[in-house]
Amino acid sequence: MKCYGIEITPRRVPELDPGFVPLYQFNRAFLQDARKPLGLAVERADGQVAVCETFIHGTPEMAEADRYYVDRLVKTMLWMKGGFRIFVRGDGEILRTLQEAYAPGGSRAFDADFMAKVYEHPFEVVACDELPAEKSNSESVGRHLEGCRIGFDAGGSDRKVSAVIDGESVFSEEVVWFPKVTADPDYHFQGIVDAMKTAAAHMPRVDAIGVSSAGIYINNRTMNASLFLKVPEDLFNEKVKDIYIRAAKEIGDVPLVVCNDGDVTALAGAMSLEDNNVLGIAMGTSEAVGYVDEKGNITGWLNELAFVPVDASPAAMVDEWSGDIGCGVKYFSQDAVIKLAPAAGINLAESLSPAEKLKEVQKLMETPGSPAEAIYRSIGVYLAHTLALYYDLYHYKYVLLLGRVMSGRGGDLLLETCKAALAEEYPEVAEAIRITLPDEKFRRVGQSAAAASLPELAK
Repeated sequence: MKCYGIEITPRRVPELDPGFVPLYQFNRAFLQDARKPLGLAVERADGQVAVCETFIHGTPEMAEADRYYVDRLVKTMLWMKGGFRIFVRGDGEILRTLQEAYAPGGSRAFDADFMAKVYEHPFEVVACDELPAEKSNSESVGRHLEGCRIGFDAGGSDRKVSAVIDGESVFSEEVVWFPKVTADPDYHFQGIVDAMKTAAAHMPRVDAIGVSSAGIYINNRTMNASLFLKVPEDLFNEKVKDIYIRAAKEIGDVPLVVCNDGDVTALAGAMSLEDNNVLGIAMGTSEAVGYVDEKGNITGWLNELAFVPVDASPAAMVDEWSGDIGCGVKYFSQDAVIKLAPAAGINLAESLSPAEKLKEVQKLMETPGSPAEAIYRSIGVYLAHTLALYYDLYHYKYVLLLGRVMSGRGGDLLLETCKAALAEEYPEVAEAIRITLPDEKFRRVGQSAAAASLPELAK
């Protein structure tokens, strides 16, 4: 198949999505004949900088491919590392293309606005003669087990809470809720408080509260999160930015730590494996990703791979929130299952919520030979190609897979297919990494239990 003039020949394609074009293979093929040096850097908080030295073709006939390659590369850097300023060295046309894309009304205006809000700094694309130096700050977090702790995990379809005493979970609960379609922040607040009070009732006291939540959090404050998508901006600033701080005070004056759910996934993996260099991927309402580095630290990167492109097909599905196409959220979440269901001959009632649609497919998976099996095999092929892309970005040792999509027979079939496709397409990656699943209970509530370990007790 050809994409922007670049020939790509994957051995394995998803049976329900034959038009899928692995971005990793596009990048490799593009760079084979690219010779013109291009330097890119992205600056984020506290002077931290991510640097990429790469190449483009720099010829008129390859101009479209050059623009596409750089567009996807910068998008990846932004959502993996985070940033409010892009530096460009080596090509004026690429500079102008990026400036137009990230300007108000441009094709990447959503990304620019998102990053500007997160870092509370205007977004800009600037030229430079020399790129700034790479700088990254990592920090140790979690793995505190002593005392009576609440761990809360806020998902888009359900909320989970655990009561943990000296590292042992004595109570866990899942409750369906609808945060992404609710405009009243008091609904979210009451749900969080109710969950925390339920867990507190199963312990003699509460010493600390840890929160795993989709979104971006700085100093326990909500900077941006799809959970609160429908909350008006004025109410977001008034009631959502400090929502977890206020909820914790309803329980008591105890240490609180709020982390992105992807980072907690990676932490849960590192704790269960008793090792480091773990990439955690939670496939639920969205794709939540986190990373614990080889030292066991959280990197301070965004790791919002739900918005990192994985499919180079121009016909890839649109993400409703960002308006972009081919990004991870539509391949590694319940959205992927729902997207593929019609191709498998499965009709899901429009009246059902996304979580209910996923459950319907999971019920079908209880029957061997069900047409739903093709859905999980297709996602397994998606994952194989994308784990090669992620390995190129992180050089991880372990992948831990969590979330509702990985539950039951579907998760097992997905993993089996992924391993086979990875070995066939990328044997060097298959040999270098370990893909692992926790047990069934840990798949679903492990993040809330790991979240409980986040705060350090006051001394």
